[in-house]
Amino acid sequence: MKKALLKILPEPAANRLRYFKDRLTTASEWPNATLHPWRRQSIEKLKALENTHLGEQCVIIGNGPSLKETDLTKLRNVFTVGMNRFYLAFKDLGFSTSILLSVNNLVIEQCAEDFRALPIPTFVSWRGRQWIKPADNLHYLYTSYLLPGFYANAAGRLWEGATVTYVAMQLAYFMGFKQVVLIGVDHSFATKGTPNSTVVSTGDDPNHFNPAYFGKGFRWQLPDLETSEIAYTMAREAYKKDGREIVDATVGGKLTVFPKVNYDSLF
Repeated sequence: MKKALLKILPEPAANRLRYFKDRLTTASEWPNATLHPWRRQSIEKLKALENTHLGEQCVIIGNGPSLKETDLTKLRNVFTVGMNRFYLAFKDLGFSTSILLSVNNLVIEQCAEDFRALPIPTFVSWRGRQWIKPADNLHYLYTSYLLPGFYANAAGRLWEGATVTYVAMQLAYFMGFKQVVLIGVDHSFATKGTPNSTVVSTGDDPNHFNPAYFGKGFRWQLPDLETSEIAYTMAREAYKKDGREIVDATVGGKLTVFPKVNYDSLF
């Protein structure tokens, strides 16, 4: 954890030059990510969502194999955030999540047609505009790999924290949710390799709830669990400071950042 923290934060002094380079890069991105007509439309739609769920509970649904041991039918009347390819579960569930979120370039590129067909509010990274054009239900989020932090204004810039789940936490905070429940965030992958490196699946996917999730031929990036844990810790502290909480109801999950709760006791 300490090694990963030193890699992404501006201190000690050895990291300061990279930090200022990141700030310059972010500054150069700002005009397009703020003033472009497509982003302006999304900014207005995002502003309209601020604090629309004050004091409420939501569930952020990861995509781990533990979902196969989780009774998702209990979430039919709960506000839920689906991520990436969770829409593959919609048909079997008989209902969809309240919203769907994806920020990874490879996922957006390969699943753009699926995302365009979704009838629910859909959130993608601003980078994703090259594959998904504006639509009434589409929201472009300005997300970045640079300048770590927990950002409370989803209409502005958000840090990705090496996982779409962290973006979901920032979005949920912006929308006012008091309690966020995590499920399916197993924080454990059978496929090993260098974090953030791109690989191509050679068969059924063992890392997610559906073997076709990142099935044969799908390009995806290996997880960076250390950086994700740093991001999750930032989210935990931001929620706690504001009298809110994130709890983890993942069945058998390996993540230890958030308090564990029993899923069936919540729903």
